[in-house]
Amino acid sequence: RRCLSARRRRGTGSPRRRRGPGQRREAAGSGRTEAVPCPLRGRTGGMDLAYVCEWEKKPKSNHCPSIPLVCAWSCRNLIAFTTDLRNEEEKDLTHMVHIIDTEHPWDVYSVNSGHTEVITCLEWDQSGSRLLSADADGHIKCWSMTDHLANSWENTVGSVVEGDPVVALSWLHNGVKLALHVEKSGASNFGEKFSRVKFSPSLTLFGGKPMEGWIAVTISGLVTVSLLKPNGQVLTATESLCRLRCRVALADVAFTGGGNIVVATSDGSSTSPVQFYKVCVSVVNEKCKIDTEILPSLFMRCTTDPARKDKYPAITHLKFLARDMSEQVLLCASNQNNSIVECWSLRKEGLPVNNIFQQISPVVGDKQPMILKWRILSATNDLDRVSAVALPKLPISLTNTDLKVANDTKFFPGLGLALAFHDGSVHIVHRLSLQMMAVFYGSSSQRPVDEPALKRPRTAGPLVHFKAMQLSWTSLALAGVDSHGKLSMLRISPSMGHVLDMNMSLRHLLFLLEYCMVTGYDWWDILLHVQPSMVQNLVEKLHEEYMRQNAALQQVLSTRIVAMKASLCKLSSSTIARVCDYHAKLFLIAISCTLKSLLRPHFLNTPDKSPGDRLTEICSKITDVDIDKVMINLKTEEFVLEMTTLQSLQQLIQWVGDFVLYLLASLPNQGSPVRPGHSFLRDGASLGMFRELMVVIRIWGLLKPSCLPVYTATSDTQDSMSLLFRLLTKLWLCCREENHITEPDDALIDECCLLPSQLLIPNIDWLPINDGIISKLQNKQLVRLQFGKAPGLVGHTVSSQFDAFVRAPGQPKIDHLRRLHLGAYPTEECKSCTRCGCVTMLKSPNKVTAVKQWEQRWIKNCLCGGLWRKMPLSYS
Repeated sequence: RRCLSARRRRGTGSPRRRRGPGQRREAAGSGRTEAVPCPLRGRTGGMDLAYVCEWEKKPKSNHCPSIPLVCAWSCRNLIAFTTDLRNEEEKDLTHMVHIIDTEHPWDVYSVNSGHTEVITCLEWDQSGSRLLSADADGHIKCWSMTDHLANSWENTVGSVVEGDPVVALSWLHNGVKLALHVEKSGASNFGEKFSRVKFSPSLTLFGGKPMEGWIAVTISGLVTVSLLKPNGQVLTATESLCRLRCRVALADVAFTGGGNIVVATSDGSSTSPVQFYKVCVSVVNEKCKIDTEILPSLFMRCTTDPARKDKYPAITHLKFLARDMSEQVLLCASNQNNSIVECWSLRKEGLPVNNIFQQISPVVGDKQPMILKWRILSATNDLDRVSAVALPKLPISLTNTDLKVANDTKFFPGLGLALAFHDGSVHIVHRLSLQMMAVFYGSSSQRPVDEPALKRPRTAGPLVHFKAMQLSWTSLALAGVDSHGKLSMLRISPSMGHVLDMNMSLRHLLFLLEYCMVTGYDWWDILLHVQPSMVQNLVEKLHEEYMRQNAALQQVLSTRIVAMKASLCKLSSSTIARVCDYHAKLFLIAISCTLKSLLRPHFLNTPDKSPGDRLTEICSKITDVDIDKVMINLKTEEFVLEMTTLQSLQQLIQWVGDFVLYLLASLPNQGSPVRPGHSFLRDGASLGMFRELMVVIRIWGLLKPSCLPVYTATSDTQDSMSLLFRLLTKLWLCCREENHITEPDDALIDECCLLPSQLLIPNIDWLPINDGIISKLQNKQLVRLQFGKAPGLVGHTVSSQFDAFVRAPGQPKIDHLRRLHLGAYPTEECKSCTRCGCVTMLKSPNKVTAVKQWEQRWIKNCLCGGLWRKMPLSYS
């Protein structure tokens, strides 16, 4: 204010307008723009600790962080990281690889990697089911799940460049790229929000199928490519990046839309150029061939600035902004105490032509020669020393001209990258402008954001800081491994710490849920931010967006949206009963598809519709309440199966019969929405499925009476199947049309009231015990965990709501998918779902083809899409 008053007294007018951080200025006399260093200063908040998991200290062996320490986060929310197991007696180090599921971080799978030198790289494949590890001796190993279990892994194949440390590693691109359009998040069509980008695979097989494999860069300047053939063989080739090989301290790999590979390298010195190479991979005469080409290089801006010329001698981090974005690169140069970060972009620029040549041959239109040139987008001021960098995985394509659009959507989480510092703090900055978006201060770095670095007191001893970090696939969570080997899970706010209205926060979460629904990625990190008051709105809006899509897309996403609704409703006590309904609906859909697929046409020259389709059509047209009259209109010869097949399906048939009886008996209590099964009473599609299955079961009962569901009736002459079908049809007629749902009449309700006096109503085994961590994080309090020790469920409010629907410890257990009773203390090895907790036996006790067909539906994933994890023998 004093300065402004002095200006006015001198008559100098208004004060000079200052440029904001990250804005551009025009260099004097040059006519070009250059980046302005932007300070990492902004409002605090936006991140908080969700949970911390650490190792148990043992007297003779301890887990210590490896140097370098690496971690990786898969699209299925599996985190892999490394430590060194130090044995005090033998004085040796074992290089370990640890894999955890974020929902059960204490259930860590630790394996001796077999690497003789320190592990330098970890990389998940695009499906999140395979992991690459590379070490400082040139060995690369590929790890795969054993029996599709998230906590059991084995080394299958690998490659080696003997004695040459690997500094960069990546899977080859499979050609699948989905672009997110943040500015169209309010559109109704998924095709407008998420569009398929034309992107060529790195290498294709016959017919255009992408070939699997990996590429690695070694410290001596070699690039090695390994290709996985369909027969299991591995083709490996090694080539020098350029004729004059030089030391490569840092490297990264990215891919272009044309199927080429771009490799960025640095020798670690900021005075040396950052080199870029184009790598082309092909297969000639059953041999892998590598061709390389030099691309334009760059020098960091800090080395050309006279004030910083010798201040930052080393380049410590070199990363492409995304695997499929080879035009933008992030560089970090450091000294012992400070760092500076720069963002560069590759542009096509016109090559100026001398006037003499212009007169001879004028350049018109597109004939002007073009060259590729690196231009700096933004740079930071002097920072504390950067210890780790984590890049976003959301495929939001931002070009150089999108800075204004980026500022308009600056609160969207996928636009930020994470920087960890040696003082223990973590900053989320915009990936193009490098402006502050959110900040987290660890216990060793609690200080005001605007406090000068010179005034910060020096603490005794080394500070705890992240040595490796990874952002989740929606950028709503951050996993970091610190200098003590402890794993921390940070929650990143969708609003990045800024005050946004509830509608905007819900819109961000809804948009990311839709993205996970379309891609099939796990959405655990989104659930971190869902509060109980938000569940109802999210479920309703998600259903509205789903119903706006075309019929074909709805059919593809039908089970995925049900699983997503179930995981959301589990977070609120008011919607906990609907979780039971959603899981039952998943089970119903799977049984219906399996039983219909067993039907075979009687003649080979069949019409276009399958027996299952004809069954659906006839049952929807014929509304007769008599099951025998509906059967007359079907070709019963299409339902003929072997006797052993029918008998093997009895457990699934029994579940259908028990569930129909339970629903009809609960109809008089339909006013209670907290009762499981309530949503089925108005779901015409699900009731129609039950009606079709009852007809199929009735026909099969004529062939094999022992396969029919068993009911305990008060009268020996009562036809239970006909009674239930008649009542089910009346209920189905009330809600068969979604827009014209009518209330059941009093006669139907009176008949359903009499059911408990006619048939014994079975107890439905609704849910397994939920032992995940997500529902414990609702109160925003830090949860401390220990690897290898499962926490208790004491004091958990939402889990207490499950008590009415689950079996207590010590009671007989059940195989939820095979519907087999396992006893109170099962002796068979079992596996459970990481998402819903569903339990089933690890090994199949059946040899019948039909049952194996049923088991194939969930051998890789649970019916809800969650991963399987092996359980101890005596689980309770």
